[in-house]
Amino acid sequence: MMKNITLGQYYPVDSWVHRLDPRTKILLTIAMIVAVFMVHSLVGYAIVLGFIYLSARMSKIPFRMLVKGVKALRFILILTFLMNLFFSSGETLLVEWGVIRITQEGLSQAIHYSLRLVFLVMGTSLMTLTTSPIALSDGIELLLSPLKKIHFPAHELAMMMSIALRFIPTLMEEADKIMKAQMARGADFESGNLLARAKAMVPLLVPLFVSAFRRAGDLAMAMESRCYHGGENRTRLRVLRITRNDWIAAACVAALIALIVLEGWAVPVVTAAVKGLIA
Repeated sequence: MMKNITLGQYYPVDSWVHRLDPRTKILLTIAMIVAVFMVHSLVGYAIVLGFIYLSARMSKIPFRMLVKGVKALRFILILTFLMNLFFSSGETLLVEWGVIRITQEGLSQAIHYSLRLVFLVMGTSLMTLTTSPIALSDGIELLLSPLKKIHFPAHELAMMMSIALRFIPTLMEEADKIMKAQMARGADFESGNLLARAKAMVPLLVPLFVSAFRRAGDLAMAMESRCYHGGENRTRLRVLRITRNDWIAAACVAALIALIVLEGWAVPVVTAAVKGLIA
């Protein structure tokens, strides 16, 4: 599961999407996530899936990498689906067995929230796979730079976020090494009930936290030894500029939002017309 996590990883290839301004990719990713939450039908989700697939092809990233990122969160997806399925209220009863009560509205809500979570992970993974940590940090800092007038620590926040994203694959690799070492010593992480598995994770989590704090201390010491003082009077090797490709990408996301809005208006109208003809 740890090898399937793609969030925070960078896929270094030369593509049209990789060359986009990081500010554009951050804003368009947010816009795409908002568009996903506007979808209320399977047709809309199919449109979003097609858009993500085309974006992955244009960025030269294997689509299976995005699927692997979703696979790593399968337990969260299953939990989200079951929580919405069993605890959502509704009027159209489908199954009732003792205290278990499943309604059509609950099933629909469970499907919607699960698919939204899937596309949220795929969209953010696509952004991090096509944006280096340094470019991502610069993009976040420039987007937050207007808040510096009210003494908001834009550079420090951007640095913290980029370091956190950068350390995700590092910590996952460290956790995998620790797990293999503990299994070689006889540790069992797969058998037993839920409580037994939780107890078995203690030999993994303790050295992982120790390693994380040690890495954080080494990084802080390295930054201090190089006289790092944050974003004050700091220059950049590459100055970020909005180009024509960024406007083309923005137009593509705008077209996606327009299709979702049009689909959300057209599907109920067509459904009502079909029901009227049948009646």
